[in-house]
Amino acid sequence: MDHFVWNADPVLVSFMGLTVHWYGVLFATAIAAGFQVMKKIYQAEGLDLESLDNFLVYCVIGIIVGARLAHCVFYDPSYYFAHPLKILAIWEGGLASHGGGLGAILALYYYKRKIGLPFLFLLDRLAIATAIFGFFVRMANFANSEILGEPTTKPWGIIFERIDLLPRHPAQLYEAFAYLLIFILLVGLYRKTKLKLQHGGLFGVFLVLVFSARFAIESVKVSQTAYSETLMTAGQWLSVPFLIVGVVLLGRAMMAKSEPVTKK
Repeated sequence: MDHFVWNADPVLVSFMGLTVHWYGVLFATAIAAGFQVMKKIYQAEGLDLESLDNFLVYCVIGIIVGARLAHCVFYDPSYYFAHPLKILAIWEGGLASHGGGLGAILALYYYKRKIGLPFLFLLDRLAIATAIFGFFVRMANFANSEILGEPTTKPWGIIFERIDLLPRHPAQLYEAFAYLLIFILLVGLYRKTKLKLQHGGLFGVFLVLVFSARFAIESVKVSQTAYSETLMTAGQWLSVPFLIVGVVLLGRAMMAKSEPVTKK
């Protein structure tokens, strides 16, 4: 059986000593796409567009710092505790999306204190932007031949030639297209239902769907930890709290009355 072979050069272009990687371009695209989604939502709801620039800065910092610290603490703690300065070496790779999500939430909390909008109201809107952000980030992982799946005999297995000659589950693509479908669903719920008025509802849907997908896909991923895992992978353990919070928020929103947008 022939399998698709992926052997893309991670470098998009190199000119006069300047090297541009696919990962960097796609990560920047993820940020730009998420920002444009938030901009359109702010325009549609008559919110202050100027304040979004500050939020972009807070959010990018929160994502990078949170993702880096989570990787160091949860995936290879012994190495980073022994070499603490290596925590700063983000160019060497190692970002955990669970930590990035938590970093973005903390950044949003800081932002909401400055503009006075309800926290859950903002989280509902950020969830839509985060879904499309996640799509592009996982496509960047695919371009980089990282976050690999386990070997498989399935016809859709992909050979990542830079790694080995084994057909593997394209775990990055599984996640990317899961995020894309979740983005489309959230946009539909935002436009066609009253769930956006039930604070926490859209964010609850986001958490339930994203971390259910993550939990399932983790079962076909190559372990990313530097230690042996028991019962579940580190990614699955980290997904459980987010999943529980999502169920609680969604249940709370479904039982609550619609709330108008008011500054607090």
